[in-house]
Amino acid sequence: MPQHRISRTTIIAVLTATVAALIARAWLQLRLIDDGMQQALAADLSYLVVPPILLILLFPLWRSEKVFLTSLFRRESLSWRIVLTAIAIGILLRLSWWSQLIAGVSFGFYRSGNLDAAMGPSFSFGCPPPAVLAVGILITAVLVPLIEEITHRGYLQTFLERRDVIVAILLSAAIFAVFHGLSSWPFAFVAGIVLGVQYWATRSLWSSVIAHATMNGLILLDWRCQSTSWNPRTGDLPLWFPGIVATLVFVICLIGLILLLQKMTTGARAIRPGSPAL
Repeated sequence: MPQHRISRTTIIAVLTATVAALIARAWLQLRLIDDGMQQALAADLSYLVVPPILLILLFPLWRSEKVFLTSLFRRESLSWRIVLTAIAIGILLRLSWWSQLIAGVSFGFYRSGNLDAAMGPSFSFGCPPPAVLAVGILITAVLVPLIEEITHRGYLQTFLERRDVIVAILLSAAIFAVFHGLSSWPFAFVAGIVLGVQYWATRSLWSSVIAHATMNGLILLDWRCQSTSWNPRTGDLPLWFPGIVATLVFVICLIGLILLLQKMTTGARAIRPGSPAL
């Protein structure tokens, strides 16, 4: 795919419209909660205002950029290999988050501020009604990845790549992280780098969208279906066995991610010999 030239005005318009849509979503979410709606459902339903707001605010842009947007999802860039690799990347990203969390608790880096929190570990599993879960999947694993990948990889990273690929991936990942909650910044930044490399390597959004959707789908199941409590006593720390095992799993996940991304970038350089190495 030829390098598409995106203007600074376009980037400002895309980011401004995104911020406006998210502000409207936050306002609606608070209103729904004040009206008595359950918080998780309010978070899902309020996001439904984001796509129409973006469509209205950016309609002239979408119309003029139709060829570029279509190229981001061209059919020939989608294969079973891309799909399976992207799903594996999404799973590894989520496993890496869980393993670092378990290691952090085991070594005392993470502590609950709630003194009444159960020592655990205790686990329970119970999903909300199917209709509520379906809405969550639609929002978290379909709409959010699609909109965020078009914004942060399709537009922002493409705009920044004309200067330097590595800087483009890092900066777009940093801005991607800022659009998430403060506590999620470190993981969102790392995930943004992984998704950015996928986009650069494939020159389409199929791979990053599928990996993003897989990761978000697993996050949704964690949030909505699983309840976990683990707050070991300070005197029992460090817990060497779970800490070491979790650390090993984390390292294995990182190695797996690096190998998969390295394979993708190697293929990209073979297709585009002039492409810079990452």
